[in-house]
Amino acid sequence: MERNALLTAGAVGVVVVALVAAAVVPGVIADPTDDGPVRPGPVDVAGVSIAAGEATGETVTLEIETRIDHRGNPTQNVSVLVRAVDAESGLLTTTQELDVGTLSKDGETAATTNLTVPREGGYDVEVVLYSDDERVDEARKSVRGVSAIKPPYLQSTTSFTDSEALPPVSFAIAETGEDRTTLDLTATLTNAGDDPAEDLSVLFVLRQAESNIVASRTTVDVGTIEAGRTETVDASASVPNDYNYYIDAVLLRDGVVIDTARGAANLNPTRTISVNQTREDVELRVEDFESDGGDAPRETAYEPTETSSSAPGFGPLVAVVGLLAAVLVARRWSK
Repeated sequence: MERNALLTAGAVGVVVVALVAAAVVPGVIADPTDDGPVRPGPVDVAGVSIAAGEATGETVTLEIETRIDHRGNPTQNVSVLVRAVDAESGLLTTTQELDVGTLSKDGETAATTNLTVPREGGYDVEVVLYSDDERVDEARKSVRGVSAIKPPYLQSTTSFTDSEALPPVSFAIAETGEDRTTLDLTATLTNAGDDPAEDLSVLFVLRQAESNIVASRTTVDVGTIEAGRTETVDASASVPNDYNYYIDAVLLRDGVVIDTARGAANLNPTRTISVNQTREDVELRVEDFESDGGDAPRETAYEPTETSSSAPGFGPLVAVVGLLAAVLVARRWSK
């Protein structure tokens, strides 16, 4: 009994001491509601998408959207580093860093970054995700054909047709003369947009195929092409006979080149060319392409002459001296 009473008294004493310590010294007994160190929840890159932004004649802006997936406890100091690397050279083109902040909700969060790069070639876009300056995940995506992203002044719904049945550039012979031929030129355009196309013009340039000399140049206003319609533009040009020509058609709007097309005119019966044919050397008479229409330079005829040469000195005198010396030698030997 005494032993049991002693144990009971000891237990009561421990409880009393604990209660007194809790009352006198705060914080001895931990409050389960107090905040302690919390491990941040995991974050990773769920996906990357690239969209074309504003473009100029030299640069284009790529809009990079990074989807960040977060789970669990709040994660602080989240940031994204986006880099554009030239796909051909492997050189770093530009870098942009975005501070995302704290992620507390479960699910995906979108972080958008804009990168301005030269409007040419292609790029590998690298996305690196950081948490408290520690790399936690990364992703890569490629974009090619950046030059196809056109600035507003180059954008147009109208272009030359691309069909064998309805070629973009064609011609017909309107008149032939002794030295020159007049061609009727036709360009075919289609407006694939929803609104009428206006303020357009077509420049026709005829170049001699082998020399690239411009034989004729003319510009024609297109007028208005209604939405979804195909129209033709006509012009005429006079060029020298017996040559082959490339017919270049250039679609312009306010002096800006919108589209180009090429055809071929074979006026030399002994040779033919096509749009994709390689060049060959032929006889070219530049005077045929003179713009002033002057006469060709005359050729001067020269009669052939014979020339002779001899050693330096007095030719006839040397011959006489030689003859006398021979006579003297003969007389001496005859004695």
